[in-house]
Amino acid sequence: MSARVCRACDEVITDPADAVLVAHELGNSGPGWDVYAHRNHADDVELIDPVLLRIMLRLWAAGS
Repeated sequence: MSARVCRACDEVITDPADAVLVAHELGNSGPGWDVYAHRNHADDVELIDPVLLRIMLRLWAAGS
């Protein structure tokens, strides 16, 4: 098993029972990868890039 790194704090998750799957990111070639976080950090993970979200909100608002 490969080492899992918490997306919220960038620390290695040493206890497998503490690892929570929070997302799956698609790759350009291949199946992509799973994103994990510590159980108590799972709610802190930002899955959407804030700059991209701001741009998309402006586009959606302009289209309405």
